[in-house]
Amino acid sequence: MNSPAPRRFGDTLPPASRAQCEALDAGDPLAPLRALYALPAGVVYLDGNSLGPLPVDTASRLQQSVQQDWGIELIRSWNGAGWIDLPQRVGAKIARLIGAEPDEVVAADSTSVNLFKLLSAALRLRPDRRVIVTERGNFPTDLYVAQGLIAQLDAGHELRLVEREAIDAAIDENTAVVMLTQVDYRSGSRLDIGRVTARAHAAGALALWDLAHSAGAFEVDLNAARADFAVGCGYKYLNGGPGAPAFAFVAKRHHERFSQPLSGWMGHAAPFDFETGYRGAQGIARALCGTPPVLSLVALEAGVDAMLACEALGGMPALRRKSLALTDLFVALVETRCAGHGLRLVTPREHAARGSQVSFAMDDGDQAHALVQALIDRGVIGDFRAPNVLRFGFAPSYLRHVDVWDAVESLRLLLQTRGWDTPRFRQRQAVT
Repeated sequence: MNSPAPRRFGDTLPPASRAQCEALDAGDPLAPLRALYALPAGVVYLDGNSLGPLPVDTASRLQQSVQQDWGIELIRSWNGAGWIDLPQRVGAKIARLIGAEPDEVVAADSTSVNLFKLLSAALRLRPDRRVIVTERGNFPTDLYVAQGLIAQLDAGHELRLVEREAIDAAIDENTAVVMLTQVDYRSGSRLDIGRVTARAHAAGALALWDLAHSAGAFEVDLNAARADFAVGCGYKYLNGGPGAPAFAFVAKRHHERFSQPLSGWMGHAAPFDFETGYRGAQGIARALCGTPPVLSLVALEAGVDAMLACEALGGMPALRRKSLALTDLFVALVETRCAGHGLRLVTPREHAARGSQVSFAMDDGDQAHALVQALIDRGVIGDFRAPNVLRFGFAPSYLRHVDVWDAVESLRLLLQTRGWDTPRFRQRQAVT
């Protein structure tokens, strides 16, 4: 009887020891980036796809903003410290990570609020169409925002929910907008922005992308893909801190006709003229609404600057290569060292179809939840996504091959000893 072929890590067998992983780290050209983050000792952080770690520079920048710019300069800092320009300045930096022009991106509000603004704008650009096509498994806030907007407009719009494999067939002459998240938050599976956008355009529809699990994780080129609109999160791979402002992208070809319903004073052509009537600003500034949250934007800028440090070391392509190496290694080690314990890979093996996370499912959702909590107790921080998914994010800026080894060893020990099977780890908290 033939033995099964060994699982592969790239073109070689996966490392068989921690020392071999250390050797891989010694040759990592991106290793200097790790020093830009304040990572706690004894922790393997595999949840940067949910909340990025604290960049080293963030605290000092916030201290400057609080003690000097706010504490001493007071209101003068809107001009002197450039507070008023923060949404555009940070947006221009994010643009470098997502294949956009500097004047096509603004940092503001939350992902949900930006989605509401841009989805509304897209529907206005297609007034004779009534269908929004999206994936049934899209992140719930995207679905809720679309449902709320449809109810608000009360104009007969339809949210067409389809499975991923049915997206192309669902786009037709009635479609106004195709609204999708590029990387699925549960499985980590990745859509081809260029291909799906082209399909939408061929039907006369617009494409609106949620980049929450894309921006800062791998190369994104919105303009090459001819995307119309995009939103994204500032607190995941961009490391802007909990609740950090999000970003909005509007392709320049839409700037002249673009309008959004939250027409606050910062989106006005002349905010400090204090006119009684609204005149939209030129360009991406029209996507703004209220007064920018200065301290949050200062923190976000520190996180984005830490990401942009990769440009001197090979840029986003280099980060993507390392991301794939880390996720390949994690999959190979889990499937060889944790075999027989009911873990089932739900993330695509194909590189082009994968984001920067790996998810495993278990038949028993309660066990999956308890196992994640037990890992966190051992200093390996991932997260659980209902109903039965263990999710692990791999941010290549600060993670090492040896972190992958240590994480899998903790997982192996918990599975072998049933160390997860205690009432403490089975208890569900408000945030999972």
